[in-house]
Amino acid sequence: MKILPDVVIQAWEERDSVPVLTTVAPDGTPNSIYVRIVGLHDSGTIIIANNKFDKTKGNILAGCRAALLFLTKGKKAYQIKGSIELQESGPLFDEMKKINPPEYPGHSVAVLRVEEVYCGAEKLA
Repeated sequence: MKILPDVVIQAWEERDSVPVLTTVAPDGTPNSIYVRIVGLHDSGTIIIANNKFDKTKGNILAGCRAALLFLTKGKKAYQIKGSIELQESGPLFDEMKKINPPEYPGHSVAVLRVEEVYCGAEKLA
């Protein structure tokens, strides 16, 4: 697991858009979705609420890796790549439930473990 550089943590705090999560099906078909309920658990772990995953859930359960893309207010693009898993209980699930609005189901939490970080084409970690 990589640790997010301070510049990326600061960019995360100043993000200006809804992040996009991309996973890949076993047949190689990419799937991208907007993820509104997302949090930085620590400098190596991002949590994402599963409120209505369909293809994304199947891709994660099949063992794909994932990428999370977000923009800052200054329109800099950051991409975080790594392994991803779903959890239906435990501390990260409980943390997701705290940030997930009560009107959303929060079936599980997707846990993205940071392995690579980019700003545009520049690899930061």
